[in-house]
Amino acid sequence: MTQQEALFRFALRMGDNTLVLGHRISEWCGHAPVLEEDIAQANIALDLIGQARNYLAYAGEVEGKGRGEDALAYLRDSREYINALITEQPKGDFAHTIVRSFLWDAFHLPLLKALANSPDERLKGIAEKAVKEVTYHLRHSSEWLVRFGDGTGESHDRAQAALNDLWRFTGELFEADDAERLLAKAGIIPQLENLKADWNATVDGVLKEATLQRPAGEWMASGGKHGMHTEHLGLMLAEMQVLQRTHPGATW
Repeated sequence: MTQQEALFRFALRMGDNTLVLGHRISEWCGHAPVLEEDIAQANIALDLIGQARNYLAYAGEVEGKGRGEDALAYLRDSREYINALITEQPKGDFAHTIVRSFLWDAFHLPLLKALANSPDERLKGIAEKAVKEVTYHLRHSSEWLVRFGDGTGESHDRAQAALNDLWRFTGELFEADDAERLLAKAGIIPQLENLKADWNATVDGVLKEATLQRPAGEWMASGGKHGMHTEHLGLMLAEMQVLQRTHPGATW
C-alpha cells in the first residue's frame, strides 16, 4: 500500500464515520423530546455532515478517479463503507443516542486535536475547523449523560442500559488498519492506541459524575473498518441513497 492509497482510505473512513453518524443523529429532527434539543441535534448532524463533505471531497481528489463527495456518499454499497460500527447503530431512545454520541465524541475530539498538527495541510485544515464543533458536541453529550445518569431512576436505568449495549463497539475505535499504521509511522495521523488514555480519562470522569458504571465486558465487536457491518447500515443506506439511486446524477 502506498502512502497515497493509505491517505485515501483514511480520508474516506473519516468521511464515512461523520456521514453515517450525522445521518443517524438527523433522524431526531422533528422527533426530539424538547424543541431546543430538536434544534441542537439537527445542528450537530449538520456539523458532522459538513465534516463528511470535506473528508469525502479530499478522498476523491487523492483517489484521482473522478469520484466526488456525492459519488462516494451515494454510490457505494454497505460493504464499501469503512466506518466504525458504533456510528451506524440505530438511534434507539434518546438516552441511547446520547450515550452513542458521548462515546464517539470522547474519541473524536482528541483525534481531531492531533490531526490539527498534521503535516498534511488538508487534514490539518479540516481538523482545525472541526475541533471547535466537536468541543461543543462532547460538552453537550456529557451534560446530557450526567443529566440522565444522575436524574430519575428511569433515566439512570435507560442510560446504563444504553451504555451496556454500546460498550462493545468502543474497542474498534482504537484498532488501526494497515493504512492507519502507515500514516501514523509517517507522522501524518496519530497512533490510535495513544488516544485511549484521553478517552478513558474523559469517559471515567463523566461516568463518575453521572453515577453510571463502566461496563466490565472485554469482548469487542469489530469489522466496520474492513467493510463488515451490522444489518443496520444497509437499511440506513437504502433510505439515504434512494433519490440518487433512482435518479442518477440528478441536480436541483
